[in-house]
Amino acid sequence: MSHITLIRHGQANSGAKDEVSYDKLSPLGHEQAAWLGAYLRETETHHTRLYTGTLVRHIETANGMATGLEPTRDARLNELEYFTLATMMEEQHGIPFPSEQGAFTTHLPMVFEYWRDGKIENPPETWDHFHTRVSDALTEIADGSGPALVVTSGGLIAMAMAQAMGLSIPAQARVALGIIHTSMHRLFPIGGHWSPVLYNAVPHLDRPERRVAQTHI
Repeated sequence: MSHITLIRHGQANSGAKDEVSYDKLSPLGHEQAAWLGAYLRETETHHTRLYTGTLVRHIETANGMATGLEPTRDARLNELEYFTLATMMEEQHGIPFPSEQGAFTTHLPMVFEYWRDGKIENPPETWDHFHTRVSDALTEIADGSGPALVVTSGGLIAMAMAQAMGLSIPAQARVALGIIHTSMHRLFPIGGHWSPVLYNAVPHLDRPERRVAQTHI
């Protein structure tokens, strides 16, 4: 097994309330991607492969990083459709979409639990399908040769960490909420299993003039 470094995309359209409107980088998101790419080059971080989801924000982030690697696009690395699920929660159960940032700490685990338990009718995909596609995609990448960069989204990264560590849904939601844009998360094979050896690393943003760029939303 090769180790995998998961990267959350740069800041997207944080004012959006639907999947399509959200799926593009903000000006800051483009800067975050460029800073990460520069850091990887300056530190001569060794990766031989690059994978991304097929969402615009994934592709724009990978392009901005300018790794020189030819990307492999894989729709299994796409984010769960949180906005769609949240809209269904509101329509089917009267649970409103959060109007302020702090409310996401209770809303996100609630969405996860309703989704997992089949309480959201006709979701874009089932919880089990999301769980399986994440595991299958990352297993195939890990079976390849050489360390890989994977540009994806926070929800998928949280699912990968939950699978590696056996996290409950409340814990998985807390992991997801803490993930910073363009942060790095490394899964390293130890004893035939993945062990998280890096979480939420943003060395490219860890300087005084860039700390305001350590964004979550």
